[in-house]
Amino acid sequence: MPDGPTGAPDDDVARSESGLPIQPLYDASSLSGFDPQEALGAPGQYPYTRGVYPTMYTGRPWTMRQYAGFGTAKESNERYHQLVGAGTGGLSVAFDLPTQMGYDSDEAIAHGEVGKVGVAIDSLDDMRTLFHGLPLDQVSTSMTINAPASTLLLLYQLTAEAEGIRADQLTGTIQNDVLKEYIARGTYIYPPKESLRLISDIFGYCRAELPRWNTISISGYHMAEAGATPAQEIAFTLANAKEYVRAALSAGLSVDDFAPRLSFFFVARTTLLEEVAKFRAARRIWARVMREEFGARNPKSMMLRFHTQTAGVQLTAQQPEVNMVRVALQGLGAVLGGTQSLHTNSYDEAIALPTAKAARLALRTQQVIAYETDVTKTVDPFAGSYVVESMTDDLEGEILALMQAVEDRGGAVAAIEQGFQKEEIERSAYRVALEIDHGERTVVGLNKYTVPEEEPYEPLRVDPAIEAEQGERLAALRKDRDGDAVQRALDRMRAAASGTDNVLLPMREALAARATGGEVAHALRDVWGLYVPRDAF
Repeated sequence: MPDGPTGAPDDDVARSESGLPIQPLYDASSLSGFDPQEALGAPGQYPYTRGVYPTMYTGRPWTMRQYAGFGTAKESNERYHQLVGAGTGGLSVAFDLPTQMGYDSDEAIAHGEVGKVGVAIDSLDDMRTLFHGLPLDQVSTSMTINAPASTLLLLYQLTAEAEGIRADQLTGTIQNDVLKEYIARGTYIYPPKESLRLISDIFGYCRAELPRWNTISISGYHMAEAGATPAQEIAFTLANAKEYVRAALSAGLSVDDFAPRLSFFFVARTTLLEEVAKFRAARRIWARVMREEFGARNPKSMMLRFHTQTAGVQLTAQQPEVNMVRVALQGLGAVLGGTQSLHTNSYDEAIALPTAKAARLALRTQQVIAYETDVTKTVDPFAGSYVVESMTDDLEGEILALMQAVEDRGGAVAAIEQGFQKEEIERSAYRVALEIDHGERTVVGLNKYTVPEEEPYEPLRVDPAIEAEQGERLAALRKDRDGDAVQRALDRMRAAASGTDNVLLPMREALAARATGGEVAHALRDVWGLYVPRDAF
């Protein structure tokens, strides 16, 4: 089929975000050859198309998380207390770029970025301030951290234990998905092989120390934000997940020992029907992969449990109030698709960090869906829908073809090194950008239904003095701590990284001695080096 000027097929057939045809009418003939028992099963039963739990939201709603973090640990702690007071069931922590990249706030490379896109966490002192007064044995905490995920997880554990909370009481998730960083986001530190080693060490450590913790949240969200279609989002995420499973198996772990703690993270767009179908297809594919390819026997190893965030990339700075409508539709799509937890974006996030009022309204959006609609009264409201079941089948075929293309290139890491996933996503992003520019894709308030003059808006801004304040705290910390004890622990960590011992044990010792996140990352850089992408040459 020839491509038109925007790169999309130049026929008159309506198409989904993944480029698959959407029929104007679906009926029973659309599902010819469809075997409900094989394709669907019952809710809570293999292949989990209809949801991973038998009762889904009829027993209780999904976990309502709100992603937050900015400036200092003290400021973020105040926002967390506001969110808990407003009824959020789980915390979700955003870290600033220096923290994400393994640098301390007082390093030259961190200048201008401290506290800007998340909270600055340099040490155990900061982590204790961040969670001061919060019931860590009662709330679930998700931390969006990847390359230095082990560091932040250990800081969280040490903080809880100082409050008398046992590690086996802690529930939550670290994102810990570094492969998607090489594809779409860029906050990697070490080369892929060493990053996979560290992730396997985290799996082993949490199995022994934090058995209720989700050790990885394998993310398609960031690839979607970079321009991936729904099919690409799922295909490349599941391909990465397979790579993590293989790494853990190679490290000597049994699949049913770690797979039940795997979790996923996806986006919810405004294209509600395709998003519902996407989530159903993802569950079905993953169940079959785990049972047929990896020999999983524990049903929990086959369940694709996922967190959803509404699509930040679809928010507009123009007429930002319209984003409230977008977020409500996106959140509804995630719920109808069977998500386990949900973050709804604030309407002002296309402008700046969300204000407290906007963050509260985003949470209220979830609460309205949960308590004022009837979608939680029945399990899997879309089951048997001609359009959704047909779209699920179409998406499954496209996802499997993309996953096979990754396998044909040697698996996710080899395909990353060849630039395959990145190039596919960039091609899709370019097509969408052209469609918006040419008016072929409507974005309300941006290229259609515009207003001549926007109303003034006062965004939340981070005080630049935070950087200097963090530097002063770090100087005081280094003066106050036992520097020799820190260096001994870091040396033991380097030795573990050079060999086969679990790196997290000496890392925990170093952090307990008040080593900084940057010092820990630099110690691993000394052994493992830095990753340089292919297109950097």
